[in-house]
Amino acid sequence: MRLLVVLLSFLLMSVAVAKDEEAGPVIEYLEMTPKFTVNLAEPKRFLLINVQLLAEGAEAIAAIKKHMPALRHELVMLYSGRPSADLQTTEQREALRQETTTIIRATLEKMEGKKAAATKGFQEAYFTEFLVD
Repeated sequence: MRLLVVLLSFLLMSVAVAKDEEAGPVIEYLEMTPKFTVNLAEPKRFLLINVQLLAEGAEAIAAIKKHMPALRHELVMLYSGRPSADLQTTEQREALRQETTTIIRATLEKMEGKKAAATKGFQEAYFTEFLVD
């Protein structure tokens, strides 16, 4: 009887571990709050962007949160002072999104090191709101 209980317990633990392994690593979207509002090159024109970062793994998520001030600084510098004409088409906005992803990755590499799991865990940046006024 004891042997049966031990075997059943072992079987249940094995199934639980297998389910955890199947679930894979933690994937999370991190919103960079508050939204970015920066001045454009023309007087009285501004850009408002809401940015979400896709990260995989607890270490990457923790590193992004830890370095959020540096990441925000780099993006403010990237977005500020651009001509509004450079932000009108879908292609231009996609190019800016790709630049954003590159800047985030480079900043994480600088802060954490190129081989760090945190650097590898950052996947993409996405714009969930984009307004040129």
